[in-house]
Amino acid sequence: MRVIRVTIDLTVPDIEEARAFYSDYLGLAGEDLGLDWVTRFVVPSSGEHIQLVSRDAAAPENPLLTVKVDDVDDAYAQARRRGYEIVHPLSTEPWGIRRFFVRAPDGTVINIAALREP
Repeated sequence: MRVIRVTIDLTVPDIEEARAFYSDYLGLAGEDLGLDWVTRFVVPSSGEHIQLVSRDAAAPENPLLTVKVDDVDDAYAQARRRGYEIVHPLSTEPWGIRRFFVRAPDGTVINIAALREP
């Protein structure tokens, strides 16, 4: 497994209300993900980004980070072998992501994800 990208996931009560702050005030470019419970804001000059999440549509709790990997099945197998708590099982979501949530030893919930193979 190789990490491709790490994204901070901020939990907010209302994405539309937060949009004015992150887009209008900070000047980050909004990136529509096609889902009403999550959106991404990108630094136009560098591509750095954050995601705002109101309530994950399929998981029992929101993650603090999303870690995109090249092989999510291998990442899942490694997490299970190491005895880490799986918060949300390995799933292929309707919006095009294959993912699972794992709890790090410090308690942080991390979304480990990869784009779904066609």
